[in-house]
Amino acid sequence: MTPERLGLLWGVTVFAGATAQALAWLTGLPGVVLLLSAGLVIGRSGFGLVEPLDLGAGLGTVVGLLVSLVLFDGGINLRLPGDATKQAVLRIVLVRLVLGLAAGLLAAHWLAGLNWSLAAVFSAIVLATGPTVVTPLVRQIRLAPPLGEVLEGEGLILEPIGAVLALLLLELALGDLHGWRELALGLLQRLGGGVAIGALCGWLLAEALRRIPAQPAGALRLQLTLGTLFLMFSGCELLLPESGLPAAVAAGVVVGRRPDTDAAELDELIRQLAQLAITMLFPLLAADVSWAELSPLGWGGVACVLSLMLLVRPVAIGLATWGLAFSLPQRALMSWLAPRGIVTAAVASLFAIRLEQAGVVGAGRLQGLVFLTILLTVGLQGLSAGPLARWLGLSEAAGDAGAVVAASVQQQPGGQ
Repeated sequence: MTPERLGLLWGVTVFAGATAQALAWLTGLPGVVLLLSAGLVIGRSGFGLVEPLDLGAGLGTVVGLLVSLVLFDGGINLRLPGDATKQAVLRIVLVRLVLGLAAGLLAAHWLAGLNWSLAAVFSAIVLATGPTVVTPLVRQIRLAPPLGEVLEGEGLILEPIGAVLALLLLELALGDLHGWRELALGLLQRLGGGVAIGALCGWLLAEALRRIPAQPAGALRLQLTLGTLFLMFSGCELLLPESGLPAAVAAGVVVGRRPDTDAAELDELIRQLAQLAITMLFPLLAADVSWAELSPLGWGGVACVLSLMLLVRPVAIGLATWGLAFSLPQRALMSWLAPRGIVTAAVASLFAIRLEQAGVVGAGRLQGLVFLTILLTVGLQGLSAGPLARWLGLSEAAGDAGAVVAASVQQQPGGQ
């Protein structure tokens, strides 16, 4: 690929993402929906201006580094106030690990026609809701606590677990792993190793930040944070593939919990960079979607995705929140809002390349089904989340409006 073509690829991608964000700001539509649409327009399904595979091996590197930035930002912002919120997140994660994996496996095999090995990989890839999608939606519709914290916490914990598990299932399908015992051991090694390395690097970074004042050395703090994060992620991927994602979350959590690091000031800078990463990544990965990979799935693929959205997710949320202090409207919103995001798209694209290189039949169907899941969840749930939250009275905007109305009534003659 020529340097000119490479520059054009990034120029078109960033411009398309920025235009989508501007339209979202002007129209009030969810930014993630417009970013996804922008990627479809500039990619294979549209004008063909952007071909992500032209980046070659650099695609995985770029995507991994930018995703680690997004997850690090999520770790800094992760707040689970109260034992009830923490218990809710833990129960949702555990129930979805069991029920979501099993249901995704059966739906992908029986409804979408994937063989058992690829169906298992698909189930792990789409297991997690995407923080890159959930967090912007939560902030845009201003969900009242603790719903936002629960949904963000679920995504941040399940995202690295799903990515690591998908990689191990892929290696099992390709014959690189032998048996479920090696798979379980590999999962523990990658998750445990990633969290341990991330916690250590986060502590070291927090100690360094504590000695550097926020003013006037804000730029230095940001540079040091990015350098540490990217080196940590690259080192983790070299030692234990896919362990960089849990490491990024763990490092963010540690830095965000240290009260003497001025994390709030750093978080604002990291948040802006994370938003830029989302603006770049979503159109880039959506550009990889091809209608030729979606059309063979037919109604079976649609039925597979809708079953996960309309049946499996509500059952999992109902079981996980049973006995907890969540109202029926809160359970309804959590049951509906589960869009998949950038990590899901990235893992699907990179895995499809490996499967095609290994000559595995059905790699295109796997990638097509994953992107169909992203298209339907982001499109349907992204557009409906705001109106649904307001209708259920679960957004802070709705609460503010109610308070204004109540105050005006009280000020009228005869008001109590």
